Amino acid sequence: MLVVVVVATALMIGSPKAVHCQSAGLVSAVLNRMERNRKSLTSLRAVISMEKYNSQLRDAERYNGTILYAPAGAREASVRIEWRSPQHEILTVANGQFILFRPRLGMAYKGSSKSKSNKAGGVMEMMYMTRQQLEARFQPVQDVREETLWGEVSTIHLTLVPKGNASFKYAEIWVDSSGMPVQTKIVEKNDDATTMRLRDLEKNVKISSDEFSVKLDSNVRIVKG
Repeated sequence: MLVVVVVATALMIGSPKAVHCQSAGLVSAVLNRMERNRKSLTSLRAVISMEKYNSQLRDAERYNGTILYAPAGAREASVRIEWRSPQHEILTVANGQFILFRPRLGMAYKGSSKSKSNKAGGVMEMMYMTRQQLEARFQPVQDVREETLWGEVSTIHLTLVPKGNASFKYAEIWVDSSGMPVQTKIVEKNDDATTMRLRDLEKNVKISSDEFSVKLDSNVRIVKG
């Protein structure tokens, strides 16, 4: 799942320069801008891609699709991810429940959105995480750099190290000039990694609540997740 920093340093194209932020005032300003972006976002429609890297096999699986996102106040956000490749899958998260529908197999997994089977984390989690939650979960930001992503998207790249006994080693976030997290990378303790990227963003568009539901035929096998 975010923070925009104004970095007073020159950047050579194609060679990002790391900037170490030690000023508490600068970090505070960054977190404030992140919070304003989070509060102003009422919905999102975008193209999404995901790469899941297996460190043992040194190979990666790549997914492409679309995503819908709508925050829900104090409750968790509603999310719909529809993967088009390498195979058709639909994942929805709404009202505390998730559904993962795999049409090719005629199966759907259902369960609590807090379940480990819910795979809508990453960039989505970072998008609706508050400043207080970020400060509670991660150590003070130390590694900040400017970086241009594919498509000539200028971003600030942050590395976040979790506090305590987290399930992952660290997270990386790429944030565009508006304060939107457009890419995240979660690195697990075994060095497996999941990278998610958002493109063609449409912010604050009208999205019906019906789009966060999946209509399943009676012949679809339901598995509790």
